[in-house]
Amino acid sequence: MMASAQVIHHRAGRLVMAGVIPGERDRREFALMGQEKLEAVVESTQAVATRAMIIYTQIGTLAFRQLLNGAAGMMKFVASPAALLSANGQADLLRGAINGSSAMASQLSNALAHLAHHGLKPIHTRVKGNAKRLLGD
Repeated sequence: MMASAQVIHHRAGRLVMAGVIPGERDRREFALMGQEKLEAVVESTQAVATRAMIIYTQIGTLAFRQLLNGAAGMMKFVASPAALLSANGQADLLRGAINGSSAMASQLSNALAHLAHHGLKPIHTRVKGNAKRLLGD
C-alpha cells in the first residue's frame, strides 16, 4: 500500500507539473499509466479465473465427500434401527455432520483467501515495479 501511495503521489505531481501541454516524456508516462492498468486488470482476471477453476473442483470434491459421509452415517441407522433410537448413535451422526461441515467451511475460507491473493498479485507486482522505476528517477 505504501508503494501504491508513493506512485499515485508521484504521478499526480507529474500531471500537475506537466500542465496543459505535457512534454514527450510525460506523454509516454501518462500513456503507460493507462496501458499498465488495463494489463494489470487482464492479468488479475486471468489469475482469478484460473484459481477459481481449481477452487470449484475442490468444492465439488468436498461436497461429494460430505455427501458420501452423510450417506454412510445414514446407512449405519438403516443397518441398526436400534442405533437410530439411541442418544449415542444420534450424537455420532450429528458429530460427523458438524465436523465435516466445519472442515468444509474452513477449506472454503482458505480457498477464497488464496483466490484474493492470486487476484491481487499482478497488481502488487506492477505497483512495486512502478515505485522502483518512478522513485528512482
